[in-house]
Amino acid sequence: MHERLSVHSVTFFGDPLAELHHQWHALGLTRLSILDSQLSDPALAPLLAAHGYRVDAVYHLFAGGRLQSDRTAARDALTNVIDAAADAGARMIYLLTGGRGSLSWRQAADAFCEEVAPCLAHARRRGVALAIENASSLYADMHIAHSLRDTIALAEMADLGICVDLFHCWAEAELPELLDRALPRTELVQVSDYVLGDRSLPARAVPGDGVIPLEPCVAQILAGGYTHGFDLELIGPRIEAEGRAVAARRACETVSAMLDRLVR
Repeated sequence: MHERLSVHSVTFFGDPLAELHHQWHALGLTRLSILDSQLSDPALAPLLAAHGYRVDAVYHLFAGGRLQSDRTAARDALTNVIDAAADAGARMIYLLTGGRGSLSWRQAADAFCEEVAPCLAHARRRGVALAIENASSLYADMHIAHSLRDTIALAEMADLGICVDLFHCWAEAELPELLDRALPRTELVQVSDYVLGDRSLPARAVPGDGVIPLEPCVAQILAGGYTHGFDLELIGPRIEAEGRAVAARRACETVSAMLDRLVR
């Protein structure tokens, strides 16, 4: 598989680390994208050392999903994840911001920026990038940045990086212009597909099975100087019906071939 490819561990959600290793090894992956809870697994460090894996990305839900929660606890939790990520050699952490509750978007954005600032300074000292991703408004209970446009605006306010999930932004107006604006801050690109008319949430499909113009988007991203990884996040009824391992292999083969064509 292409060395810039990872399959997010949420694809195999619920599997223990030993089974995840089996999947990663079978797929020929060395770049990992994991949940923050997996950093505390005592088996992780020996696994990384023994098999040449490197942690590229770690997911964290900031403030326990609520921006109006205890600020000290939110900062402490992220600081702990930053330290664990740095100790594991992880390159970046991407966040959902926490939900805004009764706050307006601007109030929530200001609160997030204030709360995350000390963590950002700590992350820079530890050599770990922090980013936020664009996620569907179906996750409004735990996130405030849904369109790529709003994610860019929040990232610029907070001086954070961006995790671009193409599944959640492919249909936005002026996407090429938005990608160009996001690229200087982009720390991770997540790839999956969508089949028109599929309303069986979360409705993700194996790349190549749907209508998302993945290759033109990836080509633009690469041409813009992006040097980091491409993460496959494969969840939902289509993936379960096909089988996680089978879907992951097809996805890896499709995107690896795409990257082979595009990366010179």
